[in-house]
Amino acid sequence: MTHAGENSDGLERLARALCALETPDQARALLSDLCTPRELADLAQRLEVASLLAQGRSYVDVSRATGASSTTVSRVSKCLNGPAGGYRAVLSQLD
Repeated sequence: MTHAGENSDGLERLARALCALETPDQARALLSDLCTPRELADLAQRLEVASLLAQGRSYVDVSRATGASSTTVSRVSKCLNGPAGGYRAVLSQLD
């Protein structure tokens, strides 16, 4: 799913690059090259928020456990339950 203004070719190439990685170490290396430490922390936090929400934890509990703002928890919840299915797909692979 693309949004207005996205470089769909670039996003496709990034998605293919992520799928081409074979190990967590390779993924960590690519993510470290692509993202700032703060961006990586934010991405990791969002994944943890999604995991806790998928377990049925409350917004307040998730916010306290992760340090995420209520806005972030709400945004992740919307994506978790939305049509794209990215969080659900990855969480099913991790659990």
